[in-house]
Amino acid sequence: MNRLQRTLVGAAVAGSMLTGGVAGAVIYAMTTITASAASPSPTPAAPKASAPFVSNEDPAHEATESAAREAQENAGQRPTVP
Repeated sequence: MNRLQRTLVGAAVAGSMLTGGVAGAVIYAMTTITASAASPSPTPAAPKASAPFVSNEDPAHEATESAAREAQENAGQRPTVP
């Protein structure tokens, strides 16, 4: 391969790299702009009115309950512990 051919091949490689880099940057910019513009923020749902907690005072249920859960039930809280 002589000097002219090497120069032409090098110029072709450099040109294709430059073209690919520019094309990639344009495509990336377009997807970033589209993604940020296309998703409107959702409106928050109205909070649900929760039913008041009613403790299960059945003796069979009470026998399997932990002291922490019973304390929460006695305080009128919805139990968060097993």
